[in-house]
Amino acid sequence: MTSLDSVLDKDGVRLTVDDAVASVTLTNPAKRNAQSPALWRALAEAGRALPGSVRVVVLRGEGKSFSAGLDRQAFAPEGFDGEPSFLDMARGSEADLDATIAEYQEAFTWWRRNDIVSIAAVQGHAIGAGFQLALACDLRIVAEDVQFAMRETSLGLVPDLTGTHPLVNLVGYARALEICATGRFVHAEEAERTGLANLVVPADQLDAAASDLAAALLAAPRDAVVETKALLSGALSRTYEEQRTAERAAQGRRLRDLAGLAD
Repeated sequence: MTSLDSVLDKDGVRLTVDDAVASVTLTNPAKRNAQSPALWRALAEAGRALPGSVRVVVLRGEGKSFSAGLDRQAFAPEGFDGEPSFLDMARGSEADLDATIAEYQEAFTWWRRNDIVSIAAVQGHAIGAGFQLALACDLRIVAEDVQFAMRETSLGLVPDLTGTHPLVNLVGYARALEICATGRFVHAEEAERTGLANLVVPADQLDAAASDLAAALLAAPRDAVVETKALLSGALSRTYEEQRTAERAAQGRRLRDLAGLAD
């Protein structure tokens, strides 16, 4: 791939690649990067289109807001052009509804693949689906004006775009329940204090901070980072003894590789 090669640009999503770093940008600032099924399909396509050389993916939103969440047109009787409305989805079979939601979730799942590290650079509003998209990434750098909120419950819905698992892991069950049930805003100071944000910076330094973090992540050998991410991401589901075993196995693979004895 050549520097800044444009891989995809459609439906409010642009993917560019600069050597080992890919940038995924939400490109509809006029609507505060509101999300739609077409955007979700484009995000899933971006994940599939990543070249094997990419080690770090930076997710950004153009304009003043990262993403204001689901486009309210989804709730209109007519929905989006060429898409089933939410009302039509509700009238369908339970299996069809489950399959549709699973398809939407694919836009949010690939960011935690072990072969990449994903960084969300978040400014302004990150509401509902926007909050969940930021949570889909491994790391979050936020601007001082960030406003996270999970508004699904206030609409009579639940967060269903994979955000509940990372939210509970980051802030704990009680705080996650309170954030989701009240729909309140979480600002930068609380986000950093509770672990939602790795770093808070002035808005005009957000892109530079994300670039600096990407460069730092590239400093270590790729295979070591991949193995370490796999160890850490699986730690919560393992017992202490299972994690010890996983550490030994991973270290064995690394030592054999360094010694030129890998299978």
